[in-house]
Amino acid sequence: MTATPASIKRIYYLLTVGNTLAASLIWGINTIFLLDAGLNNLEAFAANAFFTAGMVLFEVPTGIVADLRGRRASFLLGTLTLAVTTALYVLLWHLHAPFWQWAVVSALLGLGFTFFSGATEAWLVDALTATGFDGQLDAVFGRAQMASGAAMLAGSVGGGYLAQLTNLGVPFVARAGVLMVMFVVAAVVMRDIGFTPDRGGRPIAEIRRIVRDSVDYGWRVPTVRYLMLAAPFVGGVGVYVFYALQPYLLELYGDPTAYGVAGLVAALLSAAQITGGFLTGRIRGLFRRRSSALLAAAVLSVVVVVLIGLIRSFWVVLTLIMVWGLLWAAATPIRQAFINSLIPSRQRATILSFDSLMNSTGGVVAQPILGRSADIWSYPTSYVISGVISAFAWPFLALARKQQAPTDTAVTTTDERPSDDLAVAGQST
Repeated sequence: MTATPASIKRIYYLLTVGNTLAASLIWGINTIFLLDAGLNNLEAFAANAFFTAGMVLFEVPTGIVADLRGRRASFLLGTLTLAVTTALYVLLWHLHAPFWQWAVVSALLGLGFTFFSGATEAWLVDALTATGFDGQLDAVFGRAQMASGAAMLAGSVGGGYLAQLTNLGVPFVARAGVLMVMFVVAAVVMRDIGFTPDRGGRPIAEIRRIVRDSVDYGWRVPTVRYLMLAAPFVGGVGVYVFYALQPYLLELYGDPTAYGVAGLVAALLSAAQITGGFLTGRIRGLFRRRSSALLAAAVLSVVVVVLIGLIRSFWVVLTLIMVWGLLWAAATPIRQAFINSLIPSRQRATILSFDSLMNSTGGVVAQPILGRSADIWSYPTSYVISGVISAFAWPFLALARKQQAPTDTAVTTTDERPSDDLAVAGQST
């Protein structure tokens, strides 16, 4: 069949929904699962830190795989890797394995996710460009987020109650099964369009070229650099905020075995994700610059996270979780469209992977620290500390706004070329 912008978007939405459904089956109970396996808070969040460390270690190499061997190949490798490592998680849980084994498998789990980050998004943008799409990328990413939110709602609620009806290992088994289904689906419907993998030549030389170009057209572009520098403080802390909500809400609820309530956290955030995706265009219209919208969302998010730590009411905290999720969901498509407008196609997957690496780096450092603070003091105290750490993103977002990149105010489509910042970066080499 001839590819069209509509068919490309349908495939992207399908891949997004399948991946999110698989991932979210364990989001509501992951921390409880680790604690049930015999780990304490420090060890549980340290295991999560090894997961993010795996993402840091493998982000750029897997981005290079996507640029050299193709986005489709990267996606397929990701589904296989995640299915295998998820099954290993269940085995470790059954064995009450020592912490070092959790650390190793968690890092390999991070490897699986890095095959997706950058590659899937790059596949979408390149394929839309090749098929003549002239719409708004913000809207495409917003709709994908709405679809992802619906999948997250189904997966998180289903996974939580599945664990409550059976045991904590069953949602992980279901996740591995869904991933294998997604492998077959992607093998059938996904093709590299608008991008030709460079499978010839000398791999080492190609890797050096891609890394060099990615630095030139990514890190050396001031706006991109400041967006990346803000990521560790926003994304890294966000991972802890999400996963610590599971035991914290059970503590507020008063029943440590109410796994369905823990799944409610992910369900609320998925509802916020759907709403945020729907409101992205309207929120974008309130600000002349994308960077202003991102800065406003970051400021409000810090306030909400601190309030989650200060207020001890179950229902009030639930409401604050919804607000926090809504802010994140509304800002994400705006950031995606902004950063994609600043980078060229040839190095897109690698640069987006490096951006994800920066995000994961914050999680490597923050999660053990915050987990330990929960052990020593309490979950509420760790949330107040989380808010303080997140505030360090504000200066970098302000600096990104100060650059006044042309695409900061533009309505981005795939027909736009990277901003003049790229030309400046290219001339500096």
